[in-house]
Amino acid sequence: MANGPRLTQTDVPSDVEIVSAETPYDGYFRIDRYQLRHRLHDGGWSGTMTREVFERGHAVAVLPYDPVRESVVLLRQFRVPALAAGKAAWQTEVVAGIIEAGEDPEAVARRETVEECGLEARDLRLIHHYLVSPGGTTETVRLYAAVVDSTHAGGTHGVAAEHEDIEAVAVGFEQAQAMLADGTIDNAPAIIALQWLALNRESLRRRHGIT
Repeated sequence: MANGPRLTQTDVPSDVEIVSAETPYDGYFRIDRYQLRHRLHDGGWSGTMTREVFERGHAVAVLPYDPVRESVVLLRQFRVPALAAGKAAWQTEVVAGIIEAGEDPEAVARRETVEECGLEARDLRLIHHYLVSPGGTTETVRLYAAVVDSTHAGGTHGVAAEHEDIEAVAVGFEQAQAMLADGTIDNAPAIIALQWLALNRESLRRRHGIT
């Protein structure tokens, strides 16, 4: 797991002071605990606060879109945190994977598209690079759209050693939007990607010679 280094005073701007820093847990993920203070909007300094930061590394996510067949490829897989949050344990998602140390994000996006749905990602386009939960974790996601040929999309995919059991299915654009509207899709990468596609679908189709 490509976790970043713990913050030191040299890493922060002059309006932040790190009083102390420690790492109470360092396993597959890491938790850093900071005591710090910062300048206030109306002048002066805040009191010293204690904050834990979940250091998870960074990820990519990919929406596979077939402009010829007007379909997207979505995945269903079991997620323990979703179950613990009271949401559907089998989440309807887009392709996603962790960026390991030294890896190129676009290369990871292409690899994960093959691993998780068996398709080649073409015309990879960055939708956004966003913070997942800035109040709790350093994790960011580079979210892409990729053009694919969904003719033979389907089946079960994933890396068995990582306990991945991923069902891939091609659904029409309108059906995917309906799943977004009725709450079937309720995770951020898929929501953001499908909303982006709704705004950019026609330009993507024109880009690939479809009118």
